This record gives sequence, C-alpha cells and structure tokens, in this order.
Amino acid sequence: MAVGSHKGLGREYREVFTGIVEEIGTVSQVAPFPGGKRFTLAAAFARGGLGLGDSISVNGCCLTAEEIDSGQGTFVVSAVEESLRRTNAGSWQRGTKVHLERALPAAGRFDGHIVQGHIDGIAGVLRAGREGREFVLSIQLPENLRRYVVSKGSIAVNGVSLTVGELRGGLCRLFIIPETLNRTQIGQYRAGEKVNVEVDLIAKYVESLTNKR
Repeated sequence: MAVGSHKGLGREYREVFTGIVEEIGTVSQVAPFPGGKRFTLAAAFARGGLGLGDSISVNGCCLTAEEIDSGQGTFVVSAVEESLRRTNAGSWQRGTKVHLERALPAAGRFDGHIVQGHIDGIAGVLRAGREGREFVLSIQLPENLRRYVVSKGSIAVNGVSLTVGELRGGLCRLFIIPETLNRTQIGQYRAGEKVNVEVDLIAKYVESLTNKR
C-alpha cells in the first residue's frame, strides 16, 4: 500500500506509521482463501475509532480493515500470498499476539520514526533477555538488508520503532527500555523466532539516488 491520504469516517489519515504500538491484539480466526489468508483480530480500538478501509500496522505489516464488528471488538484484514511469503504473517494462528498501530492522523504527534508498513525482510531472534540491568534483543539481519542499518539508526521490528544499539556484521543488538517492554511482546520473544523488519526509509532513498548518479 503506497503512502498517501485516505479518508475514513470523515477523518483524514496519512498511510504511514510511527512504530509506536497502540495495543497488543489477538488473532481470533484464520480463514484461507484462494491467494491468501483472512485474519480476524480482537482489539479494543475495534469498538470505536476504527473505520472501514483504515490502514493498520499488524506486526509492522500495513493491512486494511475490511470488516469491523464493534460489538465483538474485532476487525478483519487480508494478506495475499506475497505478504505471507515476505513476512511472518504466514505463521499467525488463532491465539497469536500481534502489535497494532493505526495510521498516523494528519495532525497527529510523531513520536517514533517513519514506518511505511512495507516489510523488507524477516530476521531471526538470537536472544532476548537481560544482560545485567539492561534488556537486550539480538537479531540476525538478512544479508541483503545489512547495508541499510547503522549503529544508532532506526529500525522497525514487528512494527516497533527501535534504535540500533550495536551492529556487528549481521548481528543487531537493540537495547529495550522498560516502557517498550511493558507495551509490546518483545519480552516474550525466544531464540529462533522470526520477526518482521523494516529498515529506515531514508537509507533506501539515498541508495536509489546514488545509484542513479
């Protein structure tokens, strides 16, 4: 889904996210269809504040609200085969917890970094746990994404805006503050888990412009 304006229920949104998780939702139903899967998600904002056609970041994937049941507090999104291959959406099942963020309102406060909801690749969790007084998430970046990631730069992991603490080859270490631990699923990640990664948009633009020159 391209970045652009979108109107829903009289509200104008930019189809862009900040990487600040609003809430943790739960997959309540998975229904395959020819060419993809349809997911029913339970979330508090489905009871109010969500409109048909609105963009939602689900574990960092930009998806569209196709159906809303405000009474049940659920909404439905679909992911096509391309999305299922390129993200961890293919492994979502009933009971899976996912990070949710609605698209940024045009006049909204920007607290994270520019996140499009276009997943660049999947990284493997090497370790998630305390090292002394700090909580560290260590992931192994795919080789084709390493050139876009720099120490102290921004990266989105399962839709969460994080700052790169250390970078050694493909090893990316992220130091997680208590507020982020409390508001996300990061504290429950285990070695071998697959997470969606979106690298900094600016890095990709710089590469494109440099290549053209």
